[in-house]
Amino acid sequence: MGSSELPKALARDPDGAPLPEADRAMVDYALKLTRTPGAMDSEDVDRLRRAGFSDRAILDICQITAYFNYVNRLADGLGVELEDRWSDEELTIRPADLEARRAEGAGDP
Repeated sequence: MGSSELPKALARDPDGAPLPEADRAMVDYALKLTRTPGAMDSEDVDRLRRAGFSDRAILDICQITAYFNYVNRLADGLGVELEDRWSDEELTIRPADLEARRAEGAGDP
């Protein structure tokens, strides 16, 4: 997957996007903190350490994830809409298209 395709793959299917081990650990941490913050525990931090992240880098990952969650919740709470230049098609893939790509052996988008 080319570097220009990776952001779209992450937006469409962050759990399935093909990533190196350290990046996968970071994305999994951010997803868990976003989806189920009350379920976070020391094992989540330990996994990042095992993947090679320093405590400073882990703090950065946590703060950036928390900040984006905060800003998105503010925007959602105030009814802020996406700018016209963003389209749903740029950020998502229909389930049928994803399954068709998988069936063709192309893997995840």
